[in-house]
Amino acid sequence: MSDFIERWSPNFDERALPISMIVLHYTGMKSGAEAIDWLANPEAKVSAHYVVSEDGQITHMVPEDKRAWHAGKSHWRGISDINSASVGIEIVNPGHEWGYVPFPDPQVASVVRLVHMIKDRYSITRGNVVGHSDVAPTRKQDPGELFPWEELARRRLALPRPTKKLTDPLWTDAGFLLALERFGYDVTDGFAATVAFQRRFRPELIDGTICGECRAILLALLLPQPEGN
Repeated sequence: MSDFIERWSPNFDERALPISMIVLHYTGMKSGAEAIDWLANPEAKVSAHYVVSEDGQITHMVPEDKRAWHAGKSHWRGISDINSASVGIEIVNPGHEWGYVPFPDPQVASVVRLVHMIKDRYSITRGNVVGHSDVAPTRKQDPGELFPWEELARRRLALPRPTKKLTDPLWTDAGFLLALERFGYDVTDGFAATVAFQRRFRPELIDGTICGECRAILLALLLPQPEGN
């Protein structure tokens, strides 16, 4: 892609792990310009590899071979240094604090293109293309329930929401949390982990209640995927 803007951030260091994940965020600030300025500010101590604006413009802020500071305290599938293992993409959106809105089509198209490139470059599995809320369920809600994960899933860039032949395995709540941990979540706070799971895979009702539909969706996600998960 040749249409990157370069705005380099000083906020990075060396990776300690190979790249195996992509983490999607929303900026959660009033404007994209404000977010980019913050990510470039050495006092902020935060950064991301890329920022995708509402019109689809991509700003490259940290080289992919460096460890950007986007995930914070987080965990996914046995990895706790998410920053070392991931490429971080910030998507301009005011977020829940400043008037959360749907993501415009040009922005989503650029996110899809960018994820496709990065996923292919590092052979990242679909199950390791995640939201910030997936890896930090007690702290984060982004990119949130309005993010169109199905657009990525249709192109095999993220796991789809299972919809066919769903069967409730009738796990206890403790059994559900064990399965959720096996899938990849940190379940130290079971309610927060359940909310994060719902935000990603059952966004129309995010109540933290473990129900038959949630159990059935999780069971389907844990079954072998034809191209890996």
